[in-house]
Amino acid sequence: MLTIHGVPLSVHTRKAIVTAILKKIDYTFEVVIPVMPGNPPANWGTLSPTGLIPVMQDGDFTLADSTAICLYLERKQPAPPILPADIRDYARVLWFDAYAGGTIFRHVVHPLFAQTIVGPHIRNVPTDKAVVDDVLTNVQPKILGYLERQIGGRFLVGNAMTLADIAIASNFIVYQYVGFEIDAARYPNLANYLRGIVATAPFQQALADERPFVDQMGLKRDFLSAA
Repeated sequence: MLTIHGVPLSVHTRKAIVTAILKKIDYTFEVVIPVMPGNPPANWGTLSPTGLIPVMQDGDFTLADSTAICLYLERKQPAPPILPADIRDYARVLWFDAYAGGTIFRHVVHPLFAQTIVGPHIRNVPTDKAVVDDVLTNVQPKILGYLERQIGGRFLVGNAMTLADIAIASNFIVYQYVGFEIDAARYPNLANYLRGIVATAPFQQALADERPFVDQMGLKRDFLSAA
């Protein structure tokens, strides 16, 4: 059986978990919180060369990086696919996955999470309001505006859930956990799309499993009632 190491509410860990759930691949979960001193296991440097989560173990095979894990699971259990057969749709899914991790997470979700959760609650460093304001005022509108224009239906690419949807929605779950909201008047397509993806069975199961961590940290969950 697979083992996934990480934190369930992590953007990247959730990608691997939702993919496994979607494909009905059984897995066990081991909590690893790299930002907590003394938390990672002694062999964490071997399991995760970068020190980051998630990590997957499948027998004697170990793999770090959420996208690599999802692509491994795609080959392990091809149905239902998270990558389309059409060459252009396939490329667009990979693009949205890269955009989710390299742009949305790096420039929006990570700094907001770091400033509102990690800094004040874990490292005892006060929130830098200037950083938060810069993200919300100067960085976020371009990203949300781009996504608003890309959404033309229930899914980002094609007519079924793909890695693109898993990666994008996972970011905005954390974004809303820490108290920020998608302006449905300004970004109606994005807001409706995210509600629909979060309402799918794989996401609902993943969110139910991670609820104890969310409640323990006092994160917001009211946005889920609209899903």
